[in-house]
Amino acid sequence: MNTPEWLKPGIYDVVIGAAVVGIGGFTWGGWVTGGTAHDRAIAMSRTDVVAAMAPVCLDMAQADPNRMAKLAVIRDTQTYQRRNALMEAGWATVPGAEAPDHDIAQACLASLDVDASPERPEAAADEG
Repeated sequence: MNTPEWLKPGIYDVVIGAAVVGIGGFTWGGWVTGGTAHDRAIAMSRTDVVAAMAPVCLDMAQADPNRMAKLAVIRDTQTYQRRNALMEAGWATVPGAEAPDHDIAQACLASLDVDASPERPEAAADEG
């Protein structure tokens, strides 16, 4: 098939324009593939679940009869191992789960503020 000479620049412009729009859309336009959108949705839902379950962890800590002893163990643990100590206390195991969750334990530990707890014995002794 012979294409007329006047049609070739238009065809080239369409092909180059499509490439520029595609590259620009994925680079600066915010376009993503289906896989990337799925991964982002999973990450966002995971963040929302952790935010929703952190109060459950705090309630479990508040209701625990051995709260003071477990808080003392967590407080005496090295800072980088406190999340593991909180998981061993059982507060990061949400109802229905078989194992504690690392992310929920981290969020609970941040909300629990172990070092500034009012239950701390030396804080009560310094009031006088």
